[in-house]
Amino acid sequence: MSEHHPVKPVERADRLGAERAIAGEGASREWWRRVPKVVTEPRSVFAALAETDDADVDARSEPVLLITILAGMACVMLTPAWGTVMDDSTVDTLVLVVVTFVGGLFYGAAGYFLLGLALWLGAKAVGVETPFKIARQIVAFAALPLAVAFLVLVPTIAIAFGSDWFRTGGADEGTGRAVVTAIGFAFVAWSAVLVAFGLRTTFRLPWRGVLGALLLAGVLVAAFAVLPSVL
Repeated sequence: MSEHHPVKPVERADRLGAERAIAGEGASREWWRRVPKVVTEPRSVFAALAETDDADVDARSEPVLLITILAGMACVMLTPAWGTVMDDSTVDTLVLVVVTFVGGLFYGAAGYFLLGLALWLGAKAVGVETPFKIARQIVAFAALPLAVAFLVLVPTIAIAFGSDWFRTGGADEGTGRAVVTAIGFAFVAWSAVLVAFGLRTTFRLPWRGVLGALLLAGVLVAAFAVLPSVL
């Protein structure tokens, strides 16, 4: 005759923790597999973002972090300031890589939170009640084209212009820089379209609601951009 020993609270907590860790690993792998589908099957990805289960939401954190950093670095490389960064003789290739990474972190984080906040407030204004984190994640996954842009821009700039891209004058002057910048902004436009698609799919907004949320978000972003200059 077998005896049943009561499970101690510590053992129960350990067991639940292990089960949650296993479930979290599976969900994380699933979200990594979804990343390329932002390009090929965006509807399925943005529909999955509507899930608000804590484990599923947390499983998106690693892809969100990678996309955000790469997208931020792409934006940094397209700024006019980076066209003169190596005019300073103390900035060599290693320093350039480091400051581009750090700049990408700041740009990515600012875009993630600022645009996410603007999108969240814009969505609330048209009647959508959703967690702030979901709005931020829409911004992050919609930024995948910008992350891809970084992977396209780096070899293009390295082969076509080398360090001239980061200095005044040189091979990137004129048409060359304009063409590469235009390619970069095409990826920006692609990301903007995905934000609209994400609002439509994740929040199930009608297109007029999408337009209203985007307009309000745009006003908020413009206000945030102008605010420092008037303070």
